[in-house]
Amino acid sequence: MLSVQDTNTPVKFSPELISKFADVVSRYPVGKQKSALLPILHLVQAEYGWVSAPAMDSVADFLSIQSIEVYEVASFYTMYFLKPQGKYMLEVCRTGPCEIVGATPIMEHIEKTLGVKEGDVTEDGLFSWRGVECLAACGYGPVLQIAPEYTFYENLTTNSVDKLIGDLKAKANK
Repeated sequence: MLSVQDTNTPVKFSPELISKFADVVSRYPVGKQKSALLPILHLVQAEYGWVSAPAMDSVADFLSIQSIEVYEVASFYTMYFLKPQGKYMLEVCRTGPCEIVGATPIMEHIEKTLGVKEGDVTEDGLFSWRGVECLAACGYGPVLQIAPEYTFYENLTTNSVDKLIGDLKAKANK
């Protein structure tokens, strides 16, 4: 992953990334290049760790669409990060069924353990966390997933969260 993008500097994508964009666009009918927007945003995020406004502008230029069209899509889907995130993004389901079985105490524990508020990044750059809408595991709550790989953890307790965070720290230090 490259270093964080400067939010005031235009993004000039590498030839390799442009080639990947072109490959994605080639999957769609001529004149329908906007259909490639979601997979291209995934490629940008995989390269930089998040999707900045200048990167969205450059994607719009590549696809010959308006920047606002990219902003609308990127801001609609929670899978796109619009500001720098930690290497691991802990996403805790906070909807009704998970809330009933303890999502809020889990989020409070994560905040206390990591020492950062929702959406912030730990000093070591390893972690961010946030509450998200339904993760489709209502019978197994509380649940969380870890981006960017989207590994999934069910029936969370403060102890299982502590173990998970410890395991991720150990993995990052290898």
